[in-house]
Amino acid sequence: MVKKITILFVLISILSCKTELSKEEEQAFISKGKEITQASFKELSSNLMEQMKLGGPVQAVPFCNHEAMPITNKMAEKFKVTIKRTSDKIRNPKNKASVRELEIINKYQYLLNQGEELTPIVELDKNNQKHYFAPIQLNSKCLTCHGKLEEKLSVKTDSLIKSFYPNDKAIGYTEGDLRGIWSIAFKN
Repeated sequence: MVKKITILFVLISILSCKTELSKEEEQAFISKGKEITQASFKELSSNLMEQMKLGGPVQAVPFCNHEAMPITNKMAEKFKVTIKRTSDKIRNPKNKASVRELEIINKYQYLLNQGEELTPIVELDKNNQKHYFAPIQLNSKCLTCHGKLEEKLSVKTDSLIKSFYPNDKAIGYTEGDLRGIWSIAFKN
């Protein structure tokens, strides 16, 4: 009897662990992920643009250093998720990509090189946690701090950035390049 109950418990456990999302669930998480990334981007960029207006990179770089992660964390609390912006060329070491995030970045880079459209990805991890990934592509405003040195990125701004981020790798981009990804983990 104990053996039958144990087998039944194991079967129920296996069947209750989903390995993939239904199309409806996937679309719902894509929609929610887009809402979160758009709101987070709006909050970050509006604050950053305000700092750029007040004093250019001299004002904006220290602001980013001190306030970007707290703004992202505030948005994560608001939406009850974990939000991360990461890249294969990081500026802030606290944003280092995981192995899976690097795989997603490489996939997006491959698709971009092939001229394909970059669309969000939703998946379950081994712990059944839902993750949303979306590309971050650069627009012209981003190039002041992420562009090619002595083209869009001045030596003065680069030196300022390196004073806050000595190991900065987040430069050399052009408009439309893949800067990194949004990585959102939904709480179970």
